[in-house]
Amino acid sequence: MIERSSITELLETYDYDNIKIGVVASHSALDVCDGAVSEALPTLAICQKGRDKTYSKYFKSQRSIDGHLRGVVDEALIYERFDDVLKPENQRKLVEENVLFVPNRSFTTYCGIDAIENDFRVPIIGSRNLLRSEERGYERDYYWLLERAGLPYPEKLNSPEEIDELAIIKLPHAVKRLERGFFTAASYQEYLEKSLVLIKQGIITEKDLDHARIERYIIGPVFNLDFFYSPLDQCVELLGVDWRFETSLDGHVRLPAPQQMSLPKTQIMPEYTVCGHNTATLRESLLESAFELAERYVRATKKYYEPGIIGPFCLQTCVDKDLNFYIYDVAPRIGGGTNVHVSIGHPYGNALWRREMSTGRRVAHEVRRAINLNRIESIVT
Repeated sequence: MIERSSITELLETYDYDNIKIGVVASHSALDVCDGAVSEALPTLAICQKGRDKTYSKYFKSQRSIDGHLRGVVDEALIYERFDDVLKPENQRKLVEENVLFVPNRSFTTYCGIDAIENDFRVPIIGSRNLLRSEERGYERDYYWLLERAGLPYPEKLNSPEEIDELAIIKLPHAVKRLERGFFTAASYQEYLEKSLVLIKQGIITEKDLDHARIERYIIGPVFNLDFFYSPLDQCVELLGVDWRFETSLDGHVRLPAPQQMSLPKTQIMPEYTVCGHNTATLRESLLESAFELAERYVRATKKYYEPGIIGPFCLQTCVDKDLNFYIYDVAPRIGGGTNVHVSIGHPYGNALWRREMSTGRRVAHEVRRAINLNRIESIVT
């Protein structure tokens, strides 16, 4: 793990009057860039050739002597692969341009946790050491952390033979590694039948299945709680709530049951690939419980992952019939659904800050405040 002190030393070479916000051009990059532009900070997007036009063309910034005219991406660096950003000469460019880097899921997936922890010598806005906790099966993953924090999560089953009611089997997609190969089963026999079909279809692999996590299924709506922890103020903020559109799951639920049952084998089992998000709010009587989840998570990260969570994080939850929250996933960085808040913010973040406050803008605002307070080292690792 790169020592935080070495990042602090690196910051001494930075020109704080010319800070740039950098991000891998995928996932939540538009939110990051839009927020930075709203706070008058230049943006730099790391693009992969063939996947760059969203950033290098369609949302490219146009500026004049009078100010910002349109777009949110000031500079698009196009590499053959996303992980080319790890090359020493490309890292030097980021440092020379005073870049503070915002980690997202695409960054950790395409560049790899090992490289981020040990090789990426660029200041990261957030908690470098917590990124690995997102990897299910890691010894100190987010389930380990949730347990020590005393936070609720779906009950784990130790083997498929224990399935005696609806359960969800969590494993990666065989081909689309960034996506899910999840499926549900209500019995061991159903588990065997479904897993065999999915393996034959190339959606999952036997190796991944052997290491899958099996949980009792919580029946209820899902809410991604987009939080922010400020080391400057030492407080938790709820900036917004979102929920997902998943293919082909959402297509299935739009069909009447008889049509679902008549689907061919290649379509009858839904996939859980996220393709979009929508915004949501909670009934106000649930807000205090949501904040308590975040407060306990923050305390646990400080205890077990010093210095603890910094900046944005997302607790992905479901709510049962008795209005109890269960955390089924944790993103220790900016969530994928915050693009629903781009430019307009969310009722919660806006109500708190009395202006349009998306997660991306909140990150940039924290950078601005840290510079003004001469505390930039408090928000990076």
